[in-house]
Amino acid sequence: MNGLLLLIPLALGLGLMGLAAFFWALRNGQFDDPDGAAERILMDDDE
Repeated sequence: MNGLLLLIPLALGLGLMGLAAFFWALRNGQFDDPDGAAERILMDDDE
């Protein structure tokens, strides 16, 4: 039971850190063009 007093706040803290990192990435435009990098590798720029 004493372990839960440590593990539950630790799990909640890590979850909040992950959520904060997701919103930071969303706000900084990390998800603006998800298909661009995948298609850019297929384009031939050697011409």
